Amino acid sequence: MLLPRTHKRTELIEAVRITDPSRHIVSEDLSGETAALWEGERAQRALSLIADLPGSEMHRCFLPGWGIRAHDSTDQLFEIAFCFRCHGARIWGPDLPAEQRGQTFDAESPAARELLSWFRSL
Repeated sequence: MLLPRTHKRTELIEAVRITDPSRHIVSEDLSGETAALWEGERAQRALSLIADLPGSEMHRCFLPGWGIRAHDSTDQLFEIAFCFRCHGARIWGPDLPAEQRGQTFDAESPAARELLSWFRSL
């Protein structure tokens, strides 16, 4: 998956449990409850897993259950909502090119399975 250029500045990731998945079809940001904070090596490993997500064909639903908010020391850098059913992801962030806002990923890939297991353990 293509991450925003700002991902290299990430110091903290909020793992987000999405409470209203249908809102994200047209939303301008990620909405949900922070389930965990990942810092240091854990945050970098999460970004590596996301970057390693291979592309896939998207199905129809886009009802994301999980997401992340990436932060540096002072600002929120970007947000990503993941739908592991339809293999879709939405990314929000300043100056993000249009082709990066909607992406697909193979939800059956090893990286996706590991990321989903992290989310489910929260």
